Amino acid sequence: MKNEEFDFQSLESRPIADFTEQAYLDYSMYVVLDRALPHLCDGLKPVQRRIIYAMSELGLSASSKHKKSARTVGDVIGKFHPHGDSACYEAMVHMAQPFSYRYPIVDGQGNWGSPDDPKSFAAMRYTESKLRPYAATLLSELAQGTTDWQPNFDGTLKEPLLLPARLPNVLLNGASGIAVGMSTDIAPHNMREVVSACIKLLDAPKTTLEELCDLVKGPDYPSGGEIINSEEELRHIYATGNGSVRMRGVYTFEDGNIVVSELPYQISPGKILEQIAAQMRLKKLPMVDDLRDESDHECAIRIVIIPRSNRVDKEALMSHLFATTDLEKTARVNFNVIGLDGKPRVMDLRSMLKAWLSFRLDTVTRRLQFRLDRVEQRLHQLEGLLVAFLNIDEVIAIIRKYDEPKPVLMKRFEISNLQAEAILELKLRHLAKLEEMKIEGEQKELAKEQKHLAGILGSKAKLVRLIREELRADVEKYGDDRRSVIVDRPVAKAIDETQLVPSEPVTVVLSERGFARSAKGHEVDPTQLSYKSGDGFLASALGKSNQNAVFLDSRGKAYSSMAHTLPSARGQGEPLAGRFRPADGAQFRSVMTGDPDQRYVLASSAGYGFVGKLEDFYSRNKAGKSVLSVPKGATVVPACAVEPGEECWLASVSNEGRLLIFSLEELPELARGKGNKILSIPPKRVVAGEEFMVCMVILVGDDVLRVHCGERTMSLKPADQEHYIGQRGRRGALLSKNYRKVTRLSVLIKE
Repeated sequence: MKNEEFDFQSLESRPIADFTEQAYLDYSMYVVLDRALPHLCDGLKPVQRRIIYAMSELGLSASSKHKKSARTVGDVIGKFHPHGDSACYEAMVHMAQPFSYRYPIVDGQGNWGSPDDPKSFAAMRYTESKLRPYAATLLSELAQGTTDWQPNFDGTLKEPLLLPARLPNVLLNGASGIAVGMSTDIAPHNMREVVSACIKLLDAPKTTLEELCDLVKGPDYPSGGEIINSEEELRHIYATGNGSVRMRGVYTFEDGNIVVSELPYQISPGKILEQIAAQMRLKKLPMVDDLRDESDHECAIRIVIIPRSNRVDKEALMSHLFATTDLEKTARVNFNVIGLDGKPRVMDLRSMLKAWLSFRLDTVTRRLQFRLDRVEQRLHQLEGLLVAFLNIDEVIAIIRKYDEPKPVLMKRFEISNLQAEAILELKLRHLAKLEEMKIEGEQKELAKEQKHLAGILGSKAKLVRLIREELRADVEKYGDDRRSVIVDRPVAKAIDETQLVPSEPVTVVLSERGFARSAKGHEVDPTQLSYKSGDGFLASALGKSNQNAVFLDSRGKAYSSMAHTLPSARGQGEPLAGRFRPADGAQFRSVMTGDPDQRYVLASSAGYGFVGKLEDFYSRNKAGKSVLSVPKGATVVPACAVEPGEECWLASVSNEGRLLIFSLEELPELARGKGNKILSIPPKRVVAGEEFMVCMVILVGDDVLRVHCGERTMSLKPADQEHYIGQRGRRGALLSKNYRKVTRLSVLIKE
């Protein structure tokens, strides 16, 4: 068979950039309009609208029996929404959860999830559902010509473009969704407040936003809780359509315990329990003795926090929990909806209410006009029927004589096609005299209704009054009290970590290779601890577990960490290089701890130093804080704690065995810097590494100074120390010949 040549000229040629751009725009518009954003008029997304309509078509009204949810989902995806059944069922479940929807639309029977886990609902083959009474506000006017219809996805059925909502459902139940390049987060509101604002706008169309905010106080979440935004913040949200709402749980005191009964919107009790329990495991809540979850069918949320004693400040404890757990949560607000023109936009409260009232005005007008048309049509038919009754014998004769009596009847009695059709469909039993009286009575009633409808349609004031009365009737039937209380609360503050950690004496130990650990007690001899191979003791500091430990590196930078976070001395410590970010080549050389006002002597091996307060060395930066200026060729020597209220002396020694002791009062107190000269060492010898200050120690009263030279130790009593006392910044006196290679200085511990 001969191959036919393909006609490439018939193909459309387009740049791939243009094609992909158009394809992506089409997809984006589909997601925005047909999936993610709710419509202002009924406050529903397409899948929600189709679920509600399909349930009404199945006869699942509030007064009917429940039916399997799988039946509903099957109808929805088979007739109107050709997407996944799980996503459709999840949307249906969401509309049935009283903790998710302020005014639930679906009435579920079975396991429909819980506040602790909203997605723990049973499969659709197990649950049953029907519509709640509130759904009537969306569906009751559907068959009254109030909405436009469109073909379903395969063109075999019709579905409503919008549901004729009698209430502003978009604000009552809110919505959330993410589209392409935009999202929406509309908070739920109280029906009585929103409808009162609508009525206010109906009565006075020039009502300002501030006046509306006097009626709509703020969002009203189904889970209750407290809204702690200020009045100005809430008004800013309603003026711009954007912002955030801060919510808190509600708690009471019962028998000395704290009972949490309400949580912020979409926060599960399980998450709160987990967060509090995690702090208790880390010993960050020593004032809490126990935690219980007593939630049940009667009390959906009941979390009991048991303080350790009656002396615990419960208000401070709750303030800490608000600051550190989801007991206080911020919810985003973004009034992004599809407007009356079919375009998405962010709207303020006044614009939303006015647009919805415009929709409602149009809906009621269409409903009344639809009814008026039906009334006039029926009156027209009744006129024809009366003609037939007045000439019943002639009508019967025409019907019996002619094969097609309709045109004959129309010509003989000058009636319309509709009237002739009504006469022909008349049953013989309706030819009685009593039936003629019924027609006349029906005519009078319909004429009265016609006049009433025409009067309303012809007067905007009457139309507005009708809408107002219907809104009030619906509020009376479905409205309820506010659940989320709006209160002014102080800012939550977390309790200082130092107050949460038990105050226990500890010894913080630093090794030569920069490993740190914390040993319990002050009687520990850090030189006798176990160290890694090639490592050994460098420095230690006495403090408490709830105090900051400050480490100095060889470049004079300080790093802070809570003492209780350091590993136990049972091990060999943790490398500080993994906890902080020291500069390349920097080594940790000193450790300090104690109260913030504890004074320490900081010095470099070049022989310069100063006295400073510990709080001046604190740093939250992992890269450290520059404290001590270290000259070229020098490093940092271990710092010394200054005994408060005592006359202190500073003893320093060089690698050549020169020891100098002088009064600490001669050394200045600084927050940072190089300091003053402690021990005189020629700068050239420091740079060359030939001479340097090895260490220093504080002496008080009759302390005995111990000089360590490897394994050998020499003790200098106060009388022996006098030979080495001099003015600050001198060279110092040489130690005995066998004790000049000093490794460290210490003070003999008194028994």
